[in-house]
Amino acid sequence: MVDLTTGFGGFMSRLGELLLRDQLISSAQLELAQEASRKSGERIGHSLVKLGALQEEELTHFLSRQYGVPAINLNEFDVEPGVIALIPKDVVTRHRVIPVNRSGQALIVAMADPANILAIDDLKFLTGYNIEVVVASDVAIDLAIIKYYEPKKQYTAAIEDLMSEIEASIQVDTEKEDDVKAVDLERMSEDAPVIRLTNHILMQAIELKSSDIHIEPYEKSFRVRLRTDGVLREVMQIPLGLKAALSSRVKIMSRMDIAERRLPQDGRIKLKIAGGKEMDFRVSVLPTLFGEKIVMRLLDKGNLQLDMTKLGFETDQLKEFKDAIKLPYGMMLVTGPTGSGKTTTLYSALQELNSPDENICTAEDPVEFNLHGINQVQMQESIGLNFAAALRSFLRQDPDTIMIGEIRDFETAEIGVKAALTGHRVLSTLHTNDAPSTITRLLNMGIEPFLVTASVNLVEAQRLVRKACADCKEPIPTDKDRFKAMGAWDEIIDSATFFKGKGGGCKTCGGSGYKGRLAVYEILTVREPIKELVLQGASAAEVKSEAIRGGMKTIRMSALLKVAKGLTDLDEVVRVTAGD
Repeated sequence: MVDLTTGFGGFMSRLGELLLRDQLISSAQLELAQEASRKSGERIGHSLVKLGALQEEELTHFLSRQYGVPAINLNEFDVEPGVIALIPKDVVTRHRVIPVNRSGQALIVAMADPANILAIDDLKFLTGYNIEVVVASDVAIDLAIIKYYEPKKQYTAAIEDLMSEIEASIQVDTEKEDDVKAVDLERMSEDAPVIRLTNHILMQAIELKSSDIHIEPYEKSFRVRLRTDGVLREVMQIPLGLKAALSSRVKIMSRMDIAERRLPQDGRIKLKIAGGKEMDFRVSVLPTLFGEKIVMRLLDKGNLQLDMTKLGFETDQLKEFKDAIKLPYGMMLVTGPTGSGKTTTLYSALQELNSPDENICTAEDPVEFNLHGINQVQMQESIGLNFAAALRSFLRQDPDTIMIGEIRDFETAEIGVKAALTGHRVLSTLHTNDAPSTITRLLNMGIEPFLVTASVNLVEAQRLVRKACADCKEPIPTDKDRFKAMGAWDEIIDSATFFKGKGGGCKTCGGSGYKGRLAVYEILTVREPIKELVLQGASAAEVKSEAIRGGMKTIRMSALLKVAKGLTDLDEVVRVTAGD
């Protein structure tokens, strides 16, 4: 057995001799490893594994036998973030340790040198736990420190290795890539590095809970960006020579025509990931000046929030919304830009109405999530199945509730209004900046004012703001003057508590200070004063002023309420909402 009084440096100097004694390495291998250690500064065990003289598993079992403590393979073990947080990075680096698990008053710690009594005492004092030691190779501990304490370094190293492999295996002349035949594209797309790169991009998006992947070719660069919590960030630069191979790989996965590079194409990828969970990607390929731009939207049914109480409505707003969708007939419209959560709101409303005695039909382009008990129809413009055609058919199917994915033209708007006037509940979306502008938009489409006032019960506008990271947010001084200048009223100014993600963020939020999003809403209930203004030809501004007098909270007001509750901050309000 190794002398337990031997220090870490002393042990490492003897490790090679012990391995040689047990005939696990040769004298020549030990000399090479010692030379490599002197040049690189790495420990002898690391050098032996790197030179191939010893497998990491062999080294771990050797250390376990020497100390009489259990061995652990850190590569096959995922440590919980709460356990990692118990020991700071500077301590794990100094003592070469990794916290592995905790059980009652005991903290299990992996060490390359379990004889380091000073380290064990230091950890016990720092954490307040009794320290139980397991042994791991020095190599495994180095990798674990990078994995848990320097994830960006790990990601960068992995990408650099993959890029080197790709550049060595894929050679395409970017000046002549338009001449590459379909059969060659298919062959290139099936090369292992291309498959690994594509899978890496998809899995990175899933791990970061991104909503979109953008793969974009330019004249002198080829980049990948991910939209996480509503904000696009560049995560990777890909060699230009890989444009054709990568786009072909995505097309094959999406069941598109890889030979067609002049026209836009749409497709879908279904991916099974760990635990049998399914993830859908809606794929769009667009020919641009320097190649095909690919955008993939992630559709994770597991993250679909259909509980209306958790969407972000204020209490009075939720009551108004629920009252409107429970009315037996009439139209309810949801408005907002692309990616503002309109589909989630509509699906939540449908789920609220979904029951065995309700006939619900939806016309969608595309159908994003399958909902049990609801008849969903996918639009196909190429064969004449558009929103108007689907609506006409729905009305012959005795529906109670109709959902139209989007009102894009007069014909669809007219049929929707008539359905709302003839005893049907109609839900749909429009692209306008706020709720009052939606009324004006319908009038501009050609719908008569008296039909609008008779059919529309409620208009809801929304945006998504990023939430301050729950793990690193901290209270900050309340800037009451700025808060008031943005439209806050005295009632919430006095009770507000400002929070913001700490500078540099944390591991949970990836350094951004934000994690997750919540919706802010504007609910316009079309009551008699509003109807009179519409019939008189009032402007959207006049309708908005009357709605505010009647108690409507604008999107800006709703966002300021979220700030007062410490859920987001003023910078997010400015980024997402416009002043009233």
